[in-house]
Amino acid sequence: MSKNNLFASFAIILLGFASCQSGNQPQAGKSPMPFPVQKIKESNVTTYKEYAANIEGVQNIEIRPKVDGYVSQIFVDEGQQVQKGQLLFKLSAETLNQQANAAKANIHVAEAKVVSSQVEVDKVKPLVKKNIISPVQLKTAESNLHAAKAQLIAAKAQYQNAKENLEYTIIKSPVDGIIGNIPFKVGSLVGRTENQPLTTVSNIKNVYAYFTLNEKQLLQFNRQLNGSSVNEKIKQLPEVELVLADGSLYDQKGKIETINGMVNPRTGSIRYRAIFPNPNNLLRSGISGKVKIPNRVKNIILLPQKSTFELQGKKFVYLVDKENKIKSKEVSIDLATDTHYIVSNGVESGQKFVLDGLIKLREGMEIIPQTENNTQSNAAFSKK
Repeated sequence: MSKNNLFASFAIILLGFASCQSGNQPQAGKSPMPFPVQKIKESNVTTYKEYAANIEGVQNIEIRPKVDGYVSQIFVDEGQQVQKGQLLFKLSAETLNQQANAAKANIHVAEAKVVSSQVEVDKVKPLVKKNIISPVQLKTAESNLHAAKAQLIAAKAQYQNAKENLEYTIIKSPVDGIIGNIPFKVGSLVGRTENQPLTTVSNIKNVYAYFTLNEKQLLQFNRQLNGSSVNEKIKQLPEVELVLADGSLYDQKGKIETINGMVNPRTGSIRYRAIFPNPNNLLRSGISGKVKIPNRVKNIILLPQKSTFELQGKKFVYLVDKENKIKSKEVSIDLATDTHYIVSNGVESGQKFVLDGLIKLREGMEIIPQTENNTQSNAAFSKK
């Protein structure tokens, strides 16, 4: 046998041996694969429902002029914190000064007339007693005195009115708060008929969060609470939380204070008001957020969203039977959260389901279950 034939025969023997070795091993992919599984059990959770809210200070006072005049001085700036009684604006109103001076002069004229009338009465009285002159003259003199006194009262009232109008040119803050927008500048003509206020002072030591519920939500909300009156129901409500516009959670909790007594016929909604403390003035009037209302739910079934798959608009989960084979099962979802589903029907406590890796699974496939700790209980969720 030639050397080439010898090498060829030896190669054939090696290939046959390798083929036999390969045939003795099971084919890859047919043996069960490990998958994480978890046992279903009932849990107690706190769910949250979120409602869009508008934030307002407990007092938003529009500062408006009571008299017409030019803005001569502005003593504050937008966003400044002010105290009750602090000077805000000064108006220039020469007409009011003139009116006050004229009213004051009228008082002196009326006082002089009262004195003159009193002198006339005092002169006539003894003459009437001596029957030197007619009593009619005394009555006339007394009548003139009464008229003079009335004119003095009217003059003093006019002066007081002019003085108050003049004082209205000095505008002070009625409450502690934060200055809002100041649309007018020094020199602007303002008056009582102006649509825009000079500014707004917002008392934001506490703030109100206004939000609405539709009729269906209102009925569900009220059925969860005991009590024969609205006030009794409100007292049972838990503290609420506030989600700010940037998605962060406000560090102070609030309390629902009032529920409007009427449903808005145009929108079919009813207005709620919650109050939040604002010690650091973080919240300002006009901002928006979301009020989170907690609801403690007991003995419910939770499934991680990653453990479900969707088919024709329905949700399914893979259950694991005693033989470690999987079977898809449709589930009914009551509430969707960021990471979990609250399931009302389809699965029962004690059943096992595949936790992750669903894309690799097929109906009836056998797996190697790998148990993970169940971390469902006592969780808290927010409604999407």
